[in-house]
Amino acid sequence: MKFIEYPKCSTCQKAKKWLDSHGLDYEDRNIKEENPTYEELKAWYEMSGIPLKRFFNTSGLIYKNMQLKDKLPNMSEDEQLRLLASDGMLVKRPLVISGNTVLTGFKEKEWETLL
Repeated sequence: MKFIEYPKCSTCQKAKKWLDSHGLDYEDRNIKEENPTYEELKAWYEMSGIPLKRFFNTSGLIYKNMQLKDKLPNMSEDEQLRLLASDGMLVKRPLVISGNTVLTGFKEKEWETLL
């Protein structure tokens, strides 16, 4: 299982504690130091079955400063994936990839069910 996080993010810290308390093994990756690549994001998006918008950190400063709320609807999937790959702080976190399961953000009930 891959656990992609920003260590200073309180939600990521909560999610990590949850994984540890459930005895789940994971490979930890700092999204700021090692941003997901276009190829990784494309594969995870296609595997996830969730809308691409859910991969964006919509509460982040970069998202707001770039006015992506207004711009994303007019961008192609390819453009959106390239944008996500350009800066890890645009990506919703934590991001968990386990087998064919992809989770964006930390929703305890969803994690209980899927992990």
